[in-house]
Amino acid sequence: MKLVMPQSIKQFLRLSLICLSLLSVTMVQAQSRGLPDFVDLAEKQSPSVVNISTVQNGRGKVTNGFPVDPTDPAFEIFRRFFPQPPGGMQPQQPENRSLGSGFIISADGYVMTNAHVIEGADEVTVKLLDKREFRAKVIGADKRTDVALLKIDANGLPAVRLGDSNALKAGEWVVAIGSPFGFEHSVTAGIVSAKGRALPQENYVPFIQTDVAINPGNSGGPLFNLRGEVVGINSQIFSRSGGFMGISFAIPIDQAMDIQQQLRTRGRVSHGRMGVSIQEVTRDVAEAFGLPKASGALVNSVEPNGPAARAGIEPGDVILRFDGKPVTTSSDLPRMVGAMKPGSKAQAELWRKGQVRSVTVTIGEFQDDKVAVNKPPARGVGEATNSRLGIAVSDLSSEQKQQMRLNAGILVVDIRPGSRIDLRPGDVILAVTSKGDTQDIRTVQQFNQLISQLDGRTPATLLIRRSNVQIFVPIPQQSQPNQSGLR
Repeated sequence: MKLVMPQSIKQFLRLSLICLSLLSVTMVQAQSRGLPDFVDLAEKQSPSVVNISTVQNGRGKVTNGFPVDPTDPAFEIFRRFFPQPPGGMQPQQPENRSLGSGFIISADGYVMTNAHVIEGADEVTVKLLDKREFRAKVIGADKRTDVALLKIDANGLPAVRLGDSNALKAGEWVVAIGSPFGFEHSVTAGIVSAKGRALPQENYVPFIQTDVAINPGNSGGPLFNLRGEVVGINSQIFSRSGGFMGISFAIPIDQAMDIQQQLRTRGRVSHGRMGVSIQEVTRDVAEAFGLPKASGALVNSVEPNGPAARAGIEPGDVILRFDGKPVTTSSDLPRMVGAMKPGSKAQAELWRKGQVRSVTVTIGEFQDDKVAVNKPPARGVGEATNSRLGIAVSDLSSEQKQQMRLNAGILVVDIRPGSRIDLRPGDVILAVTSKGDTQDIRTVQQFNQLISQLDGRTPATLLIRRSNVQIFVPIPQQSQPNQSGLR
């Protein structure tokens, strides 16, 4: 029996086949766009990437390139592939050799790497792709940004092309070339995970976070975009094992090039400073200070006669904008200030007691860190318990105030079981802030009276002094009664 299809069905099938064909072509094109070919990039850019080795006088950890320290992350790899290193396991020279990466930024021999790669080195050797080796001169290094500049005596070298790290976007493909565990010119690829990351103790760099495989030895190597332009310097990894765990961080090339220019012209880098200690503005802190949203940098202490103090900035101020740029999180401020030249002026927009104010700050210069160590103060006089917060407090004696250079405050003596506030014995409570109003604390009686006046649901914070540092601690809010009677 012959089957006859209506003309409309035939047209429908033809259109369906055409659509399927177009869909297949589109999927193939999408796949080709999503999985780029890195071969051309690796071939063209590898000559600009160098291997860096250093020698530091001391106990040897490497013998003929084989790590003999079992705690070295590379030890297990070398043990598996090379069960017996040449010359045995004993170091032949009283030296400490380390491996890192770098890249050539000019044809006349300037090379960039990480400061931690060459830190403490007595000798630095740069090895090119063509196996030539040069003794390098350290032009300068900046620990705060982890950037170092080297110079080798050579000309006509293949230099990298620089890109725009500000133009990077999350999800963009990037490529790293370096020497992980000494395996020279290894190529790995991934995507940009995020930008502007702040790391503990690394407040001066807005790191580029990627998932490119980075391991010990990649430090100082370049991070390329797909156009073969350097957009970052691979600097750190987040790891619990010493190896790659999917998170790596690179220094934006824009900031790194500014640092290297200062190193080249002056041999050192100047970082601006304000002379303030800051903390993050959480939702609880924002509500206690009457801020419309949780943003900015909360000033918890001001250095006497420092740049901020001379500008009129006070503890409890929230810096909302600096030099015309918004301060979204507290980690933004150190980068903004550090990038300014000492002696320059900047406008700071502050939130103080429910009002926005503007002050002019003359930027100072950052000096070497000074660490202050304080012993916990002895117990005060007249210990009393604040049942609302679950803490025991006492008045400060005149001797204690003189010792800590305080005019007011009460001492936290003990934390009762079940207390939810983030206080420790030895903390000194200086002030209470609620609804944007701050009151200094002078006696235990005054403190207990102020706390009793809080209704338990009004956001409030304590300004405390802990180990010579002032911070704001939110007071936990009491849970509201469950109207339904359910638990």
